Amino acid sequence: MKNSLKNQSAIPENSKWDNIIKRENELYSRGNDLRSEFERDYTRIIHSLAFRRMKHKTQVFFSPTNDHVCTRIEHVILVESISNTIAEYLGLNTKLTKAIAMSHDIGHSPFGHQGERILSEISKKDIGKTFWHEKNGLEMVDKIILLEDNKQKLQNLNLTYGVRDGIISHCGEIDENSLKPRDEYIDLDDYNYPNQYNPYTWEGCVVKIADKIAYLGRDIQDAITTGILDRNLKELRDTMNLSEEDSINNGIIISNLIYDLCENSNEKDGLRFSDKSFEFIKKLKDFNYKYIYKDERLQNSTTYFEIVITTIYNTLKKYYIEKENTTKKYPEIIKDFEKWLKLYWNHDRYNGCENKVIFNIEKEQDFYQAIIYYISGMTDNYAIDMYNKIISF
Repeated sequence: MKNSLKNQSAIPENSKWDNIIKRENELYSRGNDLRSEFERDYTRIIHSLAFRRMKHKTQVFFSPTNDHVCTRIEHVILVESISNTIAEYLGLNTKLTKAIAMSHDIGHSPFGHQGERILSEISKKDIGKTFWHEKNGLEMVDKIILLEDNKQKLQNLNLTYGVRDGIISHCGEIDENSLKPRDEYIDLDDYNYPNQYNPYTWEGCVVKIADKIAYLGRDIQDAITTGILDRNLKELRDTMNLSEEDSINNGIIISNLIYDLCENSNEKDGLRFSDKSFEFIKKLKDFNYKYIYKDERLQNSTTYFEIVITTIYNTLKKYYIEKENTTKKYPEIIKDFEKWLKLYWNHDRYNGCENKVIFNIEKEQDFYQAIIYYISGMTDNYAIDMYNKIISF
C-alpha cells in the first residue's frame, strides 16, 4: 500500500543507516557537491566504461539484427524504471534503488548466461571457484572498474555498502511469495553462492523483484519480435488467460505486476504479490524456459560461445607459461591484455594508479583470475574480434 514501507526507508533515521552508507575508504570531495551518497554512487557507475559496455552484451538474444531487441543495458534501464516506481509508491529511497539497479548486472560476461556458465567451468577447473555474475559484479565495482579523480589519479569506485550489497544480492529466483531484508551486517566477501542471503535493505529487495518483472515480459516481447513464439502464441494466450482480442505486450505485464506488488506489500508481510499473480509469474516463467530459453536457435549458439571464450582464455594462459613465444604469435592480443593487467598487478604499474593491487604476478592462480576478470568485462563484439585475431593469419 502507499508509503507502507516509509519507516523502513534508507534514511538517516534508519538504525542501519551508518552501515548502508559505509565505504571502504573515504571518497574524495570537491567541496561543492550537491549529491547524496547514493547519487554519487549512481554517477560513478554510469560514467564507468563497464557500464557503457553493457550496450553490446547479450541479454537473451545474441547479436540481434533488430535494433529493438533488448541488450543488457536496456534490461538494466528497465529494472531501474520498475524499481523506481515501486520504491516511490512504497515510500523507500529511490536514489538507492536507482544506483543498485543501474549497476546490478555490471558483472555479466559476454554472451549472457551461456557465457557465464562457460567462464564458471574454466574458473572451477583452474582456480577452484565458481564464476557467477553477482559475485563478479561486486568484485568489478570493488577491484576492477576505475575512475580518474580530480588529481588525475585512477581510483576504485569505492561504492557504499548498500549499493554493493544490492549488486551481489540481486539474483536468485523468488520461490516464496514474500521477501524481506536480512538484519545482519555481513562481510560481502563471505558470499559463497547466489541467493545465499537476502539483501540488507528494502531497496535492495525491490531491485531483486524488479529484475524478475523486467525480464519476464520483455523476453516474451523479444521472442515474439524474433519469431521464436510464432507456433506457441495460442499457448501463451492460454497461459496469460488472454482472448484473441487482448494485446500481449511487455507494458501490460509490467504494469499489472507492479500494481499487484505495491498493493500487497507491507512491513509485516514483506514484498509480496497476490496469490493469483504469484501463480501467474510461475506459469509465465515455466513458459519462457520451455519455449524461449531452451529454443534450439538459442542453444545452438552455446558451442560457438564456448569456442570463442576458451580460445581466448587458453591463448592468454599460454602467455604465463611461454611469454616470449606467445607474444610473438599474438602481439596485438598480448599487448592489449598486458596494458589492462598493468593497472592491477604488483609489477611495473602505470603512474597515477592509486587503485588496489589485486594480482601478484608471481602467483599462477592470480594470473588465471586476471584472465577471467578480463574476459568477463568484454562485450560480445570485442570477444569475437579477439577470437578472430587469434585464428587469423
